[in-house]
Amino acid sequence: MPKAAYYETLPDVTTSAAVFASPHSGRDYSWAFLRSTVLDEQTIRSSEDAFVDRLFDCAPQFGAPLLRAGAPRAYVDLNRALDELDPALIEGVRRGGHNPRVASGLGVVPRVVAGGRAIYRGKLARAEAEARLTRIWKPYHLRLQHLLDAAHRDFGEAILIDCHSMPREALDSTVRSGSPRPEIVIGDRFGASASGEIVARVEAAFAAAGLRVVRNAPFAGAYTTQHYGRPSKGQHAVQIEIDRAIYMDERSIRPNQNFHAFRKLLRGVVAEIAAIGARDQRMAAE
Repeated sequence: MPKAAYYETLPDVTTSAAVFASPHSGRDYSWAFLRSTVLDEQTIRSSEDAFVDRLFDCAPQFGAPLLRAGAPRAYVDLNRALDELDPALIEGVRRGGHNPRVASGLGVVPRVVAGGRAIYRGKLARAEAEARLTRIWKPYHLRLQHLLDAAHRDFGEAILIDCHSMPREALDSTVRSGSPRPEIVIGDRFGASASGEIVARVEAAFAAAGLRVVRNAPFAGAYTTQHYGRPSKGQHAVQIEIDRAIYMDERSIRPNQNFHAFRKLLRGVVAEIAAIGARDQRMAAE
């Protein structure tokens, strides 16, 4: 079992309604978990949003909390619903309606990593899956909702920035030949998870940094944006996907020579996003 369901870094003084989260950057691969998988220590990490938490770790300096996963995505996927259980992996789970994520092996307890590579030889006991959800999934989401509730209480709204990375190949089928490749994909479930004004300002922050940005293709947002995005109630959720090739070597899963420069570039973006819900700006608007 990973040591912690999550880690959080809080600002000395919270001055923003924004809450940054990195649900797929967990890298506590316990010895017992590695022993249970058929994959090597490198391949098991292929679904991980490696180093995303480091890219956004400046958020508390701009008055916004940062919540990051402790457990790896291959162990529990925090961007899936609690009931997205895979009957092909977990004993005693009945087949329900068609769910493309579960069918592809990417349920809340994943059956595969990137490329469809199986994690286990056989099935997991239902008790094992339930233990993971109880010890990892539930505490993470309870804490996330707590942070959003606190933001809403203090600022009148909450803005969840859900931070992810995407394999470079993920865009191959969506980019026309000769067209520039997007570097950032913003997901708002086609306008359902956040107000248009907030999404436009998030997009503008990345664009002002010289990054190529698109919305909702090929990633519009999954469980987190669907569940937490309640713009009519003042709770907004925006998913951010970053092309991994910008800052890391995908094969070796190591930061590349551009990592530090890109992290510095994102510092300005994070500052702009945190300012969207900043106390002083909200008071000026009122």
